Amino acid sequence: MARNRGGSAATLKRYWGQGRGAAKIRWNTPGDYTRCTRQLHKYLGARAKGYCARLHRERTGIWPGDRRNVGRRR
Repeated sequence: MARNRGGSAATLKRYWGQGRGAAKIRWNTPGDYTRCTRQLHKYLGARAKGYCARLHRERTGIWPGDRRNVGRRR
């Protein structure tokens, strides 16, 4: 029987939003959304894009792709 290593939604959100996962993503720097989707794709599949978009909004205050985004090309 496989061991369940999962945590609660709040624990995972804290890890990727503020914990060691957030250190890997480096929020509010150019490429943060891309790093998030690449890190989380192996766990969430196609749902990673939506989850990372919500995390990006919470951590930076703007949606990915917004013209005010730090990493947006001019």
